[in-house]
Amino acid sequence: MAIGKIISRDRAAGSSWPRSAVLVSSALLVLAGSSTAPARAEYPEKIIKIVVPFAAGGGTDIVARTTAQEIQTDLGKPVIIENKPGAGTIVGTQTVATSEPDGYSLLLATFAHAVNPSLYNKLPFDPHKDFAAVSLIARSFNVVVVNPASKINSISDLIAEAKAKPGKLNFGTFGIGTSAHLAGELFNAMANVKMTAVPYKGAAPAISDLLGGQIDVMFTTVASAASLVAAGQLRALAVTSAERSAAFPQLPTVSEAGLPGYAAESWYGLYAPAKTPAPVIARLTRAIAKAVQSGAFKQLSTNEGLIMVGSAPEELDRYVRQEEERWRKLVKEANIEVQ
Repeated sequence: MAIGKIISRDRAAGSSWPRSAVLVSSALLVLAGSSTAPARAEYPEKIIKIVVPFAAGGGTDIVARTTAQEIQTDLGKPVIIENKPGAGTIVGTQTVATSEPDGYSLLLATFAHAVNPSLYNKLPFDPHKDFAAVSLIARSFNVVVVNPASKINSISDLIAEAKAKPGKLNFGTFGIGTSAHLAGELFNAMANVKMTAVPYKGAAPAISDLLGGQIDVMFTTVASAASLVAAGQLRALAVTSAERSAAFPQLPTVSEAGLPGYAAESWYGLYAPAKTPAPVIARLTRAIAKAVQSGAFKQLSTNEGLIMVGSAPEELDRYVRQEEERWRKLVKEANIEVQ
């Protein structure tokens, strides 16, 4: 008998509803409601996209593709890479900032994420309010290299030469505000010297001029320098990290080699749009923590000079805020501006 007929008959008789009828009615209503409410599926349900704010082929792209390869095995869904270079990473970063906060559009952020707020008067996004931290995947560093024909054989030699020739020595960079640039400017500030930054459109043309003798020194990436150092085409003086690297175990740090306290790092971190559900963030964080233990990432540790982390979200947030504050001070003191 329909619920409506039961109710009508009870009302017509002027009787109160039996307790059993109320319970049956309530149960039927609950069942009816539950049959129409959609079940919440477990994340992920579809393809995940990681936006890389650089062109394909560089170090960041390699890290992103290795990350995608490893986490898709754990997550059980494909993870693809979308390269969106432009405006010093701003184009790709803004794409994720304005994406749906559902965990299907992610950002592989780097050094620029912490430095751009100091280099630009206004950004089309807030690096903190518009993003939810997922994990600090890895930290990296640069290598200080010179032409093997140079008389500079150590960091102490470089400092002495720069002091003897103020403004005469120059160092190649990948552009204003890049890790190669700010590593050199930090060296200037801490050693109290003045080497001139020469910006290039990438590591390759800068290294070409270093090999040709047009520039004196570079604070370049491990990937761009390792094979040339091994072949004797470049001379490595030190690494810019706070600790020695497995990629160059024979090299001292800049701090050890004559400039105590010096450390300049880059990094790779995964972000989602702000308001992404906490369970989604937690699932991604677990996948990253597992991925950085893989053989593929161990190989990257050597090839790219990475220090694996796989942190919790709050650690990434804390680390980037510290980096942002640190480089803001240097950018201001060195009067660095994006042209």
